[in-house]
Amino acid sequence: MESCSKCGDPKIIIKRKQSGQALCKNCFIENVQKKVIKTIKKEELINKGDKILVALSGGKDSVALLDILYTFYEKKVIDLCAVTIDEGIDKYRDEGVKIATDYAKELGIEHEIVSFKDSFGLTLDEIMANHNHRGSCSYCGVFRRRIINKSAEKLGADKIATGHNLDDETQAILMNYLEGNINNLSKIGPKIESKVFTPKIKPLREIPEYEVGLYGVAKDLNVHRASCPYANTSFRMEISKVMKQLSENHPTIMYSTLKGFDKIKIAIKNQYSNVNSFGKCEICGEPSSGSLCQACSFLKELQFE
Repeated sequence: MESCSKCGDPKIIIKRKQSGQALCKNCFIENVQKKVIKTIKKEELINKGDKILVALSGGKDSVALLDILYTFYEKKVIDLCAVTIDEGIDKYRDEGVKIATDYAKELGIEHEIVSFKDSFGLTLDEIMANHNHRGSCSYCGVFRRRIINKSAEKLGADKIATGHNLDDETQAILMNYLEGNINNLSKIGPKIESKVFTPKIKPLREIPEYEVGLYGVAKDLNVHRASCPYANTSFRMEISKVMKQLSENHPTIMYSTLKGFDKIKIAIKNQYSNVNSFGKCEICGEPSSGSLCQACSFLKELQFE
């Protein structure tokens, strides 16, 4: 009978296909936390005294991220706050909002909920019912980024932490490469810095999605497990299926994709990033490389359709 590779406990909860390592619950939790802390230190994601805004959806990734960052908060290394976005997706979003609200309250951290309806006058359901030619992820991504950036400014956050995991990062790399979107490719990485927006950090980017989910189970974290009803039609979902199929016979493929990209990202960033000078959107006044920011451009389109 196989036992934990670290402590010898016979009750293992995971055997990593890529390495053959078997871990019990306690050793697995410790291992994930150490890997995240290693990423934070290696990439210099956090400085002492930072106020970190967590984009807290209530899903497995953001809840696990907040759980790990809370260990820094307890040691008074950082301050924490969170924002939860209600996109307005019927029979889906309410549970996640409640879980996020309850968890932030349990931890005693500053938390706000912001809705698409209050911010833009439309829910995502309303957008997709009448204006779906761009696809849900295009609208959702742009509007979510606007809300998160404004919340960071309002709450005085030094950095925004998102729950992007290894699967998310490799999907983004492949998606943007296949679409020829090198400018977006230049923005992928553990830390996204800008002259006009609050920096974004991704402490979970080297943890596979499955392990993030298992971490939540091992720690008995209450998380929203339902999938977004719009996700099945997205290009990202197609790429996700391809990567999962490749991982069956090539279990290290996502790690090698990420590491390979990290070796060339500096060259890509030097060539393609910061090519736009930022002014102000003529409608909302937010930073924009054109006369309208992307959020206002989308809203203007929606008004005339």
